Amino acid sequence: MFSGADNRLPAGAGAVTDVLIVGAGLAGLFLALKLAPRPCVVVSPAPLGQASSSAWAQGGLAAALHPLDSPAQHADDTVAAGAGLVDPLVARLIAEEGPARVRDLITLGVPFDRTPDGQLALSLEAAHSHPRVARVSGDLAGKAIMDALVAAVAAADHIELIEGARAESLLQDRNGRIAGVVLRGTTGRPYVKTARETVMCTGGSGGLYRVTTNPKEAQGEAIAMARRAGALMADLEFVQFHPTGIDIGRDPAPLATEALRGEGATLHNSDGRAFMADYHPLAELAPRDEVARAIHAERAAGRGAFLDCTKAVGEAFPHHFPTVFGACMSARIDPRTQMIPVAPAAHYHMGGIVADLWGKSTLEGLSVCGECSATGAHGANRLASNSLLEAVVFAERIARRLRDADLAEAGASEGYTTPRLAEADMLSLREAMSRECGVVRNAAGLTALLDLIERLETAAPGAAALTAARLIASGALARTESRGGHFRSDYPETGAPERQFLLPPAREALVI
Repeated sequence: MFSGADNRLPAGAGAVTDVLIVGAGLAGLFLALKLAPRPCVVVSPAPLGQASSSAWAQGGLAAALHPLDSPAQHADDTVAAGAGLVDPLVARLIAEEGPARVRDLITLGVPFDRTPDGQLALSLEAAHSHPRVARVSGDLAGKAIMDALVAAVAAADHIELIEGARAESLLQDRNGRIAGVVLRGTTGRPYVKTARETVMCTGGSGGLYRVTTNPKEAQGEAIAMARRAGALMADLEFVQFHPTGIDIGRDPAPLATEALRGEGATLHNSDGRAFMADYHPLAELAPRDEVARAIHAERAAGRGAFLDCTKAVGEAFPHHFPTVFGACMSARIDPRTQMIPVAPAAHYHMGGIVADLWGKSTLEGLSVCGECSATGAHGANRLASNSLLEAVVFAERIARRLRDADLAEAGASEGYTTPRLAEADMLSLREAMSRECGVVRNAAGLTALLDLIERLETAAPGAAALTAARLIASGALARTESRGGHFRSDYPETGAPERQFLLPPAREALVI
């Protein structure tokens, strides 16, 4: 069955799935529900609803739902936050379709917060010109949305679930068409799942970093698999660091939602000084990359960084932000009376597999949705709470395209298996990614990181985590400027606004 060190695995002759969705976060489950009545299979690496970044989202979902707001203003804010690299057409598309997707979620039973008169309670977050973030119980939006979707999926007879399996590679025929995936389940043995259309909804790459708000298992597998298959990729150097990971030594780090600063919480150093006005005129409501770098600078100078919510939230903390409150109290920090120690944490990968306006990749038979995709919606710096918005908008568009489509089948196909890094090597990689490819980068550090990746590959050639880390680091080394979430201390100035694409492996050069 296997041929040589490449560990190739031919596709079997089992039943062919119509639509195979790899990933069971918000993008994957919403897409599956929207496909009805077309049959589909959803692959989840853990029991449904667990180990998903979507469930950990605190801020909520951004949409122009206020009478004084508009999709045009939301799109403008998205473009402005993206530091010159957002596609204006995509920004307008997600802003215009966002309100309808929020109504879809309400229909599914998501209990978004309401005002006393029954209207949606909308919060203000950084770089938004209007309050437009729909939340649940302050900071429970991700969990509430996922709970509603899991319940709906359990009741849907057109959805088949495969739980406890991880995708290792894409099946591909001689013409390059994608025909499904190679999975590895609880038995440890690889097997194939063939499909007429495969949709990658696997999340991001935060688990490649030592300090992250993502599940540790989120290691960029989708971009590694798509890279080997020859998909066009873009913006891989742009990783967003959430400014306020709660610095209590947890892995992953709990998150202090941006909504706290929207409510008026302020950032202070160990001297008690509120420092954000020294770095940006919008202070605490500056774009995320600016806040993250300010916190990084204060910490690097030995002054530390702390979020003071005592006046802005105070005694209302347990009810308004129960997730943050619980995380703090578990570390014996009472945020009603004490400041919260914070540090930037890898939070969202803005780059990924290039997708068109309907979620199609450049490979026939492969669609992509959510954090593993690069739609042009986020540019160099994602606008707060636009991630859930992009996921549901593109999931619905992919479903609309596939629901009644005449899907072709691939020819004889082949996939492969890959090794996983040893635990000690994975820790070395994560520490090096945070140190050399984090909030502040330079050529010396990135070169050292790439050298480490090359050494680690001798023990685990082709490991997905190493492939994904190399793509991010190589993109960061190639972009000799500072823009959005990508800051080079050796190239601090911003150049012309140009996206950076990575061509298929046969044409290795990064092109701009």
